[in-house]
Amino acid sequence: MFVTNSIKKSTNQKTEYHRRQIGVLLATSFSYIGYYIIRLVFTTEQVRIMKVYGFDIGQIGLILSTFGIGYGIAKIFMGGLVDRMNARWFLAVGLYLSAFFNLLIGFTKNFYVILILMLLIAVTQSMGAPACQRQISLWFTKKRRGVVFSIWSSAHNAGAFFCVASIQLATFLFSGSLTMVFAVASLFSTLIATLMLLINTNSPESVGLPDISTYSGYVEVDGKGHICTGQKTNLSFGQVFLQSILLNKVVWLVTLTSMSIYIVRYGILSWIPSYLPTKGFSVTWAKWFVGIFEISAVPGVIAFGALSDYFNGRRAIICLISVIGMLGCLFLYFTTNSHLILIVVLFLLGTLIYTPLSLVGLMVNEAVPNYALGLSTGFMGFFQYIFGETIATGLIGSLVRHYGWSMASNVIYWATAFAILLLIILVFKERKVRELESLINQ
Repeated sequence: MFVTNSIKKSTNQKTEYHRRQIGVLLATSFSYIGYYIIRLVFTTEQVRIMKVYGFDIGQIGLILSTFGIGYGIAKIFMGGLVDRMNARWFLAVGLYLSAFFNLLIGFTKNFYVILILMLLIAVTQSMGAPACQRQISLWFTKKRRGVVFSIWSSAHNAGAFFCVASIQLATFLFSGSLTMVFAVASLFSTLIATLMLLINTNSPESVGLPDISTYSGYVEVDGKGHICTGQKTNLSFGQVFLQSILLNKVVWLVTLTSMSIYIVRYGILSWIPSYLPTKGFSVTWAKWFVGIFEISAVPGVIAFGALSDYFNGRRAIICLISVIGMLGCLFLYFTTNSHLILIVVLFLLGTLIYTPLSLVGLMVNEAVPNYALGLSTGFMGFFQYIFGETIATGLIGSLVRHYGWSMASNVIYWATAFAILLLIILVFKERKVRELESLINQ
């Protein structure tokens, strides 16, 4: 009787765990789609906003840069905050607030009010990624986390599509009203936040299930070789930040790798509409290739994420292979005049850029204790946006204006080479961690 009850309990636990994991994956993915719907409305509609609101390009640039800087800085603090709070509610509240502030933009044409609202959106948007990455790390074992993380990471690509879809729907239904464009986007995101809140779960322990290490029987170690255990700690924010982030070499290596790839990402993505016409493409076609670059990444990123799981969590080597391939594609992108080759290269670059960007987000989480998951995400996000995106837009734009595309391409080449160097070091760091984990789990 005892054996039968034990088997039944184990089976019920497995079923419940599986059901909750599916809910977490769906909730984090669709919630992040909602976050991106809000994030991209103003960017997508900037031309109409200039026409209807009377803003000039300089004002639009200031609003967008305010968002980027606010988002990068806030991500550190929100990352640290979610580690000490209920991630399920944190994720939903961030989306509710983003939707509310976005709605308010539709009811004002005052430049300074919109500037403040975009800063508030930046702060609430920064609640999304840390909460999602924390939940994925707490609910999925390291041996399965690569494909799950890649699926979630691809949500931002889907979010860009649904943002455009909501704008087109609002424009069609309400005769081009900008107010309703913002309102419809906020409505969709609010509905997503509510539905996903219903199926999401904070952590296994919050519903009486064992933590993922106990459930899977696999013990993980962080970048400093310490066993990853509890979600909570008595250490202060400053102590966690110092010990788990600033004094963690792997966190720095992964963060600087991510920053370098962000330079490549935005160095290509931001300038496609300006660069491709220099190769003979029409302005209209150049805009379409932005979508190709984004959408083409989805299947490849998921496949490479699954491949990193197949090779027992070897994220760094998958990233290294991708970045080496990326360097070859970049050379063709900046040297060829063949339209066919440029199209193929852009299609491949989507996967080769977003694969390492996805996996480094997972690597930085796996380099820290469970009580610093959100903080590690926020720390990396700060470098991605404050330095990576700024270099890719501000510096490259200035170089193109004064020296042409050949000088701008050198920045992207150097960023790629730096990422390759860092990833080579990370391959050996990752090997040491895997050897230690294998020893512990024998």
